[in-house]
Amino acid sequence: MPGGSSHPHHKKDTVQRSGLVWGVDRGHKTERRVPRAKPSNRKGRSSQSKAVVKSVVREVAGFAPYERRAMELIRNSKDKRARKFIKRRIGTLRRAKGKMEYLTNVIAEQRRAGH
Repeated sequence: MPGGSSHPHHKKDTVQRSGLVWGVDRGHKTERRVPRAKPSNRKGRSSQSKAVVKSVVREVAGFAPYERRAMELIRNSKDKRARKFIKRRIGTLRRAKGKMEYLTNVIAEQRRAGH
């Protein structure tokens, strides 16, 4: 069916039934079922305890050698070179962009703490 769902009797989630036997919103007045939240929808979301553990590990272990070199490149305003360098080390440009953002924030934080 063009411009809609594949089946003519399927209603969209936003439709409120009117209780009438004719019209676009025809049908018995019904209440939308709200499904319970699935644990799989939480995947990847950081909890408070995980964030604390990550920060402690980062504090103790420090930065990886490639991260230190990337930070040096960023400090010398060679952002593109740093991004390409990180991409080679961790695999994808998307991850590299995230790491760049993180390292840039770390450098800014260090500057604030230093002054």
